[in-house]
Formats: sequence, structure tokens, C-alpha cells
Amino acid sequence: MPVTDDDERAAALEFADAMAAFWEDLIGPRLLGFYLIGSLAHGGFNRRYSDIDLALLAENGLDETLLDRARAHGVSISPELAPKLSLFWSDRRFSAGRFPPLDRIDYLDHAIALVEREPVRPERPSLDDIRAYLRGAPLAIWAERAARFATLDRLEAEDHKPYLRALLYPARLIYSWSTGQIASVEDAVAYLDECRPAGLDAGLITRALRCRSRSADPDDLFGERKSLPGQVDACRRLIKG
Repeated sequence: MPVTDDDERAAALEFADAMAAFWEDLIGPRLLGFYLIGSLAHGGFNRRYSDIDLALLAENGLDETLLDRARAHGVSISPELAPKLSLFWSDRRFSAGRFPPLDRIDYLDHAIALVEREPVRPERPSLDDIRAYLRGAPLAIWAERAARFATLDRLEAEDHKPYLRALLYPARLIYSWSTGQIASVEDAVAYLDECRPAGLDAGLITRALRCRSRSADPDDLFGERKSLPGQVDACRRLIKG
């Protein structure tokens, strides 16, 4: 029988539980909480294209040695799933680590506790905070990738996931820019019916979502690569406006 999204989600949850137990053993009472976030928490998990997003809060944060041990342990549990692991972490005060504003929103609104010794609630990022974040590194990274994909002559297997994400990213950006929230990619694409910047090719984004839903190769969408810079320009106009 073919593997389904539900099968892979169950495997991802088992992997997350094993990582939670590892962190409990490793740092003991310093662990304040360990959570599912991302598509495992708010929906839309895809067996091929989703990451395994986890959030960890530790009393005084983590160091690189601990993170390296966790990465190695993840590989020992599942060499197939470990590369999908994306760990967001911080200390009690949310003053260190890797926990951007949108992921804090995700934690506040959608997190599912696997371990929780003490709930920690950071100050909620404002819409201005979210917009300042989105117009910075996320926009620059997407624009750089869009420009690169637009010049490619062929799409290698390792580019399938980042290419499809580049096609879908406008929906996520527009949804979070407009609402200050985070949602599944399906909900973000549906939101384009309410808010669609001039010049944005929403049809291309919808086709990319269908590809993702089927866990298919995006080769049929490779001919649209030269549209990506125009998608970036449409979003930049929204941001500037």
C-alpha cells in the first residue's frame, strides 16, 4: 500500500515523542517545555514537503554542544526523518536562541505540548513586529531563491522542495502580513480570495498547492519559473503600499 500523509504524520509524531524523551533525559528540570508547532500542530502536514517543527524552552537556553547531540540522536532514531527536523528554541525570557516572531505566534496559538513542566508565555508579537520581520530576511531570502530558480535550465531532485516552497511562499507572506497570524498553507492560499495584490498570479500558487497536496514532483511547474520574480515584485508592492 502507498504511504499516506496520515502514515507519515504518525511516524513524525513518534519521532517527536522520542526527541521529547531525549531532551528530558539530557537536560532534566532545565526543560520547561517541548512542543509540536508548524503543520503537525495547526494542520496541513504533507508526507513529502512538510518539516517536523518542534519548539523547546529551556531555563537558560541551549548551547551548540547540546544541539549537536540532539541532531546526532535524531539521526540514530530515524535517518529518514531527522533531516526534516526544524527546532525552534529559547530560554525562559525568550532572549536567546532561534524563535522568530511568526514562530512565536505559532507557539502561542497552536502549540501542542509533549512535555510541559511550566508554561511560558512570551509577549505576543504585534502586527508591526510581524511586518518588520517579513520585510527583512524572509523577503530577501525568497527573492534571492526566486531569482536563482528563474535562471535554471533544469530542476534537480534536491531543488524540488525549495522550488515548490518558493512558488507557495507568496500566500504565506500575504496571509501573515495582512493578519499577523500563521496558518496552514491551504488556509493561506484560500486567503488570496480576500487579499490578492495586483500583479500576483494566484493561479500559479493554486497549482503549486495541488502539486503539494499530491506529494508530486513540481517538474510540470518548472516552466513557470520565470514568473517568480514577478511574484516577488507583486508582494514588494503590497509591502511598500
